[in-house]
Amino acid sequence: MSFGGLFCLRTNKKEEREEEREKSFLRNGGILLKDLIASSNGKCNPIRNFSAEELITATNNFDSSHIMQTCTLFPEKWLGGSEYEFLEVTYLMYKGYLDGRPIIVKKFTSENLEEYKPLSQAIRDIVIGTQMSNHNNVLKLLGCCLEFPIPVLVHEYATNGALNDKGGFGADKEFLPWKIRLRIAKQLANALTYLHTALLRPVIHRDLRPSAIFLDHNFVPKLCNFSISITIPPGESHARDDTIIQPTYCDPEYFESGSMNEKSDVYSFGIVLLIFLTGKKATGFVWTTEFHASNEHVTTEIVDPNILREEGGDGQAQQVEAFLALALACIRRKGEERPDMIDVAKELMRIEKSI
Repeated sequence: MSFGGLFCLRTNKKEEREEEREKSFLRNGGILLKDLIASSNGKCNPIRNFSAEELITATNNFDSSHIMQTCTLFPEKWLGGSEYEFLEVTYLMYKGYLDGRPIIVKKFTSENLEEYKPLSQAIRDIVIGTQMSNHNNVLKLLGCCLEFPIPVLVHEYATNGALNDKGGFGADKEFLPWKIRLRIAKQLANALTYLHTALLRPVIHRDLRPSAIFLDHNFVPKLCNFSISITIPPGESHARDDTIIQPTYCDPEYFESGSMNEKSDVYSFGIVLLIFLTGKKATGFVWTTEFHASNEHVTTEIVDPNILREEGGDGQAQQVEAFLALALACIRRKGEERPDMIDVAKELMRIEKSI
């Protein structure tokens, strides 16, 4: 091929790429604008529109060495009876650098799925993220890029990354001291209370788990991932949707009926509290049933040994006892018997101040 022919080929490919990005931008921008208008009542934090080239450069073309986290949003959809459909909507969190500063870039994948599913989740993540970004315990959404088939999100950087499934952090799964665990729980409860009460309509996070909790350099928690969050319709007390199963953190009432409200988040939060208390990975409904059956009081068998090794005295022991009682109240099988998130936040504040 002649030099001229090669030049034309590269030019055509560049033009095709730019045309595809423009189509994505117009389509995604229209959907996003419609959702923002419907959800924010005119009140929304401004976010930046990043170009594809900026994010490609920031992540070295989304190189695998930049991946901080890989998450599956939900593994199964309940079809009724014993029938399930396996789903896998995955997102990747990349560490990038923009203008000399670290950022987190969130990119969805769409393998084996119709394109609209991850698209709707990315749009939802942006919509709720823009409304929640003014809260100190939410991972701030800096902006997004609409030039990809599925919008890419850009968040502030959190130095200590996401919590692992045992409530620790970092590559070495370092444990957190009791006081920090307690403070993180209190601040997360405040963020969820805000989500439930401060927006135009109550929003259920619906995917609360350690991987959705990032920690900054001062171990301040930053809640993220609003991809499958759902808004309770006006005049209704519950929202309904396809039953998406994350057995470890799923509210049993939602699992059985497909109907959910704020108490569904309270249940998931109770599981997170138990992870903080035990330092163990949660394993689903059986795990929570065992706690109700045999762990009404703190025993050395269930508390993380790292907590027991701390010299906290009787005051800390009382805190741990109250923390367990609160966690068990959050995971009661019937939603109406669980506390509201605002009461959970108040109790955690009381526990923290008890010493």
